[in-house]
Amino acid sequence: MPLLAAAALMTGCAQMKLGAPVASVDNIQKAKASGLAPSAVGEFTLAKGKPAEMDAGVSIRSNTLSSPFEQSFAKYLKETLSAELKAAGLLDPASTTVIRGELTDSMLDAAIGEGKGALGARFMVVKAGKVVFDKELRTEAKWESSFVGAVAIPRAVNEYTTLHRQLVTKLLDDPQFRAAVK
Repeated sequence: MPLLAAAALMTGCAQMKLGAPVASVDNIQKAKASGLAPSAVGEFTLAKGKPAEMDAGVSIRSNTLSSPFEQSFAKYLKETLSAELKAAGLLDPASTTVIRGELTDSMLDAAIGEGKGALGARFMVVKAGKVVFDKELRTEAKWESSFVGAVAIPRAVNEYTTLHRQLVTKLLDDPQFRAAVK
């Protein structure tokens, strides 16, 4: 079976899914130290006017990478944030403070020489039905991308996964977000 998977990667016909999000030690510590109140994570969707393909998958050298959560990168971002808050003891589905999001950018390019990716989202915090935070955040990355697909493709997947965690880091670092969730 591993030989078949390797052959699929080399011929460019693989359908791949991201792995489940895993909380990072840095984000857990950051969330705990920030004084955030326990919050619920609400709906995460594709922003209006954005192409559905942006949420459904990205192409990596003729391979397609998608989310394990309803084929939606917006949902993957939601699960990434949820994993971080849960690990920090700050996820409370019953909370009246709800964090919502809209995916505004999702790009991955594993070109020979230099790979690059970007991820953006509009985050909102709703407290007792009132929006108290509304801001778009974005992160991007560049990396050395090998000529060899068997090296470049897994690296691109790892970098894209990291972008989700980095976007959550930006959210946790945002002073307006922290003030809204206290």
